[in-house]
Amino acid sequence: MPLLEYEKEIFLNCFHDDGLLIMSQGLGLERILINLIKVYCDPGNLVFVLNNNNVEEDYICDRLKSDGVKEIPKVVTNEFTAPNRQKIYTEGGVLFVTSRILVVDFLTENIPANLITGIIVCKAHKILDSCQEAFILRLYRQKNKTGFIKAFSDRPSGFTTGFAHVENVMKNLFLKKLFLWPRFHANVASCLDKHKIEVVELHIQMTSTMVACQTALLDLINSCISDLKRYTSAIDFDEITVENAIGKSFDIMIRHQLNPIWNQLSSKAKQIVSDLKTLRMISQDLTQYDCVTFFSVVNSICTSEKTFGENSGWLFLDSADSLIVNSKMRVYKTNKSSKKKEDSKLKGVASENRENENVPDLEIPPKWTGLSEILAEIQNENAELDPDFGRGKILIVAEDDRTCSQLREFLSKGGKNTLASLYNRYLASKGKYMEVTSPKKKKQKLTKTKPTKEATLVELTEMEPEEIASRLNTEEESNEEENFRCSSQDAYYGILSQPAVIIHPIHGGSDSLGLQRTLWEINPHYVILYDSCMKFVRELEVYHATRPHVPLRVYFLIYSNSVEEQQYLTTLRKEKEAFEFLIKEKALMVIPEERDGKLENDPNLHAVSALQAPTSSRKGGMEVKAENHKVGDYILTPDICVERKSISDLIGSLSNGRLYNQCVSMSRHYKRPVLLIEFDTNKYFSLNKYQLDNDVSIRDNTSRLALLTLHFPNLRILWCQNPYATAELFHELKVGREQPSASAAVAVSETTDYIDKYNPKPQDFLLKLPGVNLKNYRLIMNKVTNIYELSQLTEEELTKILGNASNAQQLLRFLRSKADGLHQVGLFSAPSKPEKKRPFKRKL
Repeated sequence: MPLLEYEKEIFLNCFHDDGLLIMSQGLGLERILINLIKVYCDPGNLVFVLNNNNVEEDYICDRLKSDGVKEIPKVVTNEFTAPNRQKIYTEGGVLFVTSRILVVDFLTENIPANLITGIIVCKAHKILDSCQEAFILRLYRQKNKTGFIKAFSDRPSGFTTGFAHVENVMKNLFLKKLFLWPRFHANVASCLDKHKIEVVELHIQMTSTMVACQTALLDLINSCISDLKRYTSAIDFDEITVENAIGKSFDIMIRHQLNPIWNQLSSKAKQIVSDLKTLRMISQDLTQYDCVTFFSVVNSICTSEKTFGENSGWLFLDSADSLIVNSKMRVYKTNKSSKKKEDSKLKGVASENRENENVPDLEIPPKWTGLSEILAEIQNENAELDPDFGRGKILIVAEDDRTCSQLREFLSKGGKNTLASLYNRYLASKGKYMEVTSPKKKKQKLTKTKPTKEATLVELTEMEPEEIASRLNTEEESNEEENFRCSSQDAYYGILSQPAVIIHPIHGGSDSLGLQRTLWEINPHYVILYDSCMKFVRELEVYHATRPHVPLRVYFLIYSNSVEEQQYLTTLRKEKEAFEFLIKEKALMVIPEERDGKLENDPNLHAVSALQAPTSSRKGGMEVKAENHKVGDYILTPDICVERKSISDLIGSLSNGRLYNQCVSMSRHYKRPVLLIEFDTNKYFSLNKYQLDNDVSIRDNTSRLALLTLHFPNLRILWCQNPYATAELFHELKVGREQPSASAAVAVSETTDYIDKYNPKPQDFLLKLPGVNLKNYRLIMNKVTNIYELSQLTEEELTKILGNASNAQQLLRFLRSKADGLHQVGLFSAPSKPEKKRPFKRKL
């Protein structure tokens, strides 16, 4: 597929120089990446591609196959053994590898690092100093000074948070150049403006009840924001505005700011944050779905006992009453007899009698009417075209799968029938009434359309469902199928044909690239944007500029002066501001000459930075060797074994008893077992769901941790707030001590090796005796066979074994008073067959 002029310039820049490329969404980043990978699809190269999911990998491979590339990139997963992976590495080519596998293979030297041609990093906005990709690049640069590193991202807003974020990302990537390509770039604008799309914008007016609902929702959001400002001052109130609150990223933004102090917030403040999310979702449902669905959502929230109990107060405001009343007015027409009753304020719960007094009067969404008019216009145009040249396909793009399903039903049944069906489902969920209808066939996603030549779009949307089915079946028998296919599993077929109508969701489908795939495969002449999406608008521009000979008209449906319109405009504004910020950062950025890490003995390659424990340890001057040992996570010295737990792992291990078994194994094989607990200072954590009570409970995680320390007195617990602290502690624990042996650590097993020599249960029993401790219990087991033999020793013999007269006296006093009834049963003997008793000490 040929590249556009600005895409060729971007490709040449990335090919000749290592750098970080940041583009606007939808401008063709995938096309540039595919063409770059195509260059290195040769056995003579060894290129790794990081940070792609399975869908993206399949998409890239499919595009390369369609372009006739013979050496398709291989996907390396954990299903391959280490020798098999090493063989794949030596065969060369482009490889998709997970970061975890690549870290292990670098540490075990399973990869010929000096033969690597380069590494391509996708989603570069996610490359933090504490991620595995940064560690991989550091290991790569330590062993390879000539290979390339190229990074790509289409999320400019991801580089604007924090101080010098883009500079830190480039430092982690070992890159010196930054390429910025926004939509307003001169070359991009001139290229796309040569082939402008014919756009028809339809600003649809909302109904009066929809406007009233939207006004009420905005008032409620503003009220919640004002309440939140009173309860906490730890957030940036310049960002917490009504305009941002209706955006989809608002939840992430506010939680990011509140995460460090989340456990310090009052329950009221936490509930306000939850209420803001709820109100944002309701405001999106207002323009997204029909009147019945919206009323069902509002009614379920406002009548829920849980909502009433946990509500922060917005439900009792006048705006909430207005929201409830107007959402109901979109569904019901009030009788005169109940007019006075409806004038009173509703507090969320409507009685059955009052609901029965209302007559259903379902409000058809204005967008549905606009969609019907557009389809009728397209049908009239196609009727004037020569049938021999074919009729243009129609692609309808909606927000999610649910909206696509409703549009499919609307185009098949008509607006009134669709709303009636939705209303019956709502009543059925209430257990009140359900209209008896013929069973519907389950919605299917077909791969072919059924051609109909006679029925127009207007006729089909106005006919009854039975008429439509009969009409389509009759025409199916008399016409041949049109052979066009689309590989996306999220496209809906079989609605209307001649011209074919395909409905596809923007988000929420099983294939994140399905919409882009569908666009390039079906070549539609008409695209109807039922819901706005900035990325897809840009993809349409690129598509039309690449195929200017294919006629394309885009219909843009959007509610005027609505939350939907404001969200779209805010998205455009934020992307523009993000690029303006990055342009200023690039102008002021100071990049050292040794940033790329290609200098020999570069000190930056060994500097300590925040990464996971093995990464920080390596960068702190300690060599990390990856071995498959069953006891512990890290072996620092022959005596120190470390088990690493995150907060979530710790809670889970305390609950299922796994941590206890791990401590048992560490205590039996190492003198100093250590439990390392890592937490993030930027995120709150709590071991318990609720605050501690005065009573100790076995279900309490803090109590479980305390019992663990009591049962294993030699266990040490390290709390580390970041990997910096972990690396420093590891370094201090290793100072002046012997280095661990990798072969010895691998030879240690959780159970078998130790049981061959000692019996664990008598060992635990021995540790409970007076005068016996962790320092001398092994001396006893090496000299004594069983408890009976121990009880027969004199004080002088015990003193000689224990090396302490006081301990010998305590143990002897206990044995003399308690051991009279014991028999010589070989308690220290290892488990064996009944006819043969094995001694405590293994015979060599």
